[in-house]
Amino acid sequence: METPDGPWAWGVLVAAMVTHALTLGFPSSIGVFYTDLQTSFQASNTETSWFPSIVMAVLHAGGPLCSIMVERFGCRVTVMVGGILCGVGLVSSSFSKNIVHLYLSAGLVGGLGLCFSFQAAVTVLGYYFIKRRTLANSLASTGASIGMALWPLASQHLLEAVGWRGSFMIFGGVLLNCCVCGALMRPVKMPPAAPDKNVSSSKANGAISGAEMEKGKGLQKYMAFDLLLGHRRYQIYTIGVTWMVLGFVLPLFYLVPYATHSGIEESTAALLLSLIGFINIFARPVAGIVSQQRVFSGRLIYLFSGAVMINGLSNLVCAVSASFPSLLVYCALYGVSMSVIGSLVFQVLMDTVGMKRFPGAFGLFTILESVTILVGPPLAGLLVDITGQYNLVFYFSSIAVASSGLFMCLASYIMDKKEEKTGKNLQNKGEATDSSERQNIIYCPAKQEDFVI
Repeated sequence: METPDGPWAWGVLVAAMVTHALTLGFPSSIGVFYTDLQTSFQASNTETSWFPSIVMAVLHAGGPLCSIMVERFGCRVTVMVGGILCGVGLVSSSFSKNIVHLYLSAGLVGGLGLCFSFQAAVTVLGYYFIKRRTLANSLASTGASIGMALWPLASQHLLEAVGWRGSFMIFGGVLLNCCVCGALMRPVKMPPAAPDKNVSSSKANGAISGAEMEKGKGLQKYMAFDLLLGHRRYQIYTIGVTWMVLGFVLPLFYLVPYATHSGIEESTAALLLSLIGFINIFARPVAGIVSQQRVFSGRLIYLFSGAVMINGLSNLVCAVSASFPSLLVYCALYGVSMSVIGSLVFQVLMDTVGMKRFPGAFGLFTILESVTILVGPPLAGLLVDITGQYNLVFYFSSIAVASSGLFMCLASYIMDKKEEKTGKNLQNKGEATDSSERQNIIYCPAKQEDFVI
């Protein structure tokens, strides 16, 4: 077994970066294959859009199941199982005879594999890094940006050379490298914890008894419904982000079809997706540094919601004009705002509920996200089928994303004002009480004591 913050931890960090690049890179490149998939299966935009939506939804919704896998078998096995599922799903999808087969193979099986590998690779860094955990997470997140930059370029090259079926078969082999990365994630030997007479050994290790599971504590551990029902700030943030992702992921799927439909070559259109990825490589670390400034202490929700509003409004640039210079400006705005959102989305959640409740809050958070991610692309595809205009997708995305950012900002501001007013009332009440008590104090010079009546 390895020890935290040891030399092997840096090798695990590299493995986690590669895993992020592999698992998050493939979904970002699906837009490159969109037109070919539609032609191959003679499918409508609505039917074709279900494929990327299933991949992304399963990638998010599998979080609680991944957590159970990690607790039962460890991060190493979970990442490797995810790699096998990815490989099997993508290779089998290359033999799909209809689009439903594609939904089940690459969408369901492959998406679950992506979920296991990605989320377990995030979790393992928490075990390997204690002193430099923030740095490790920041470096690992750059792997996702690198994947978003390189996968679209590789996808376009392979599409021209071997078609989408050959590309998916090759991708299946590439994603098997998650197994290699997982093999490097050896179990960690944690330092001994101080004994607690009031806590049994099973509870000290985070285990849940059958009686606790029956009482709902097990479900609460992975999906914190009590927070959704009673924690106002968690309600605001969860509703806002769930509404945001309804339109947030659409540009990644529809940018290439929109550009090619407007007369831009496919190879040039694929460069637009890569540009967003390259911007993320450099902008995410900067966003992380900016968010650590004292001015944003306790106010990250405003920085986050501001980035969400800018991201939503940037879609108007793309919707109004499909010229290549306009699309370059759009990719720059979208890429920078996306970097801020990606850097803060989980940090704001941690600040909202605290680390003790974060696992359960995160599980329910991803489940609710997956619902809108699942329905967003098909709704956009239906809009294209009815109107024949791709720019309406970006108008829809702009309205959904910008309105969610405005909601989170205003709702959080109202909450802050209410808490500030409540705090002042309590302070004034306390001062009045102190003043009244001081007036009722009788001084006794003989005993040199104060008595309160």
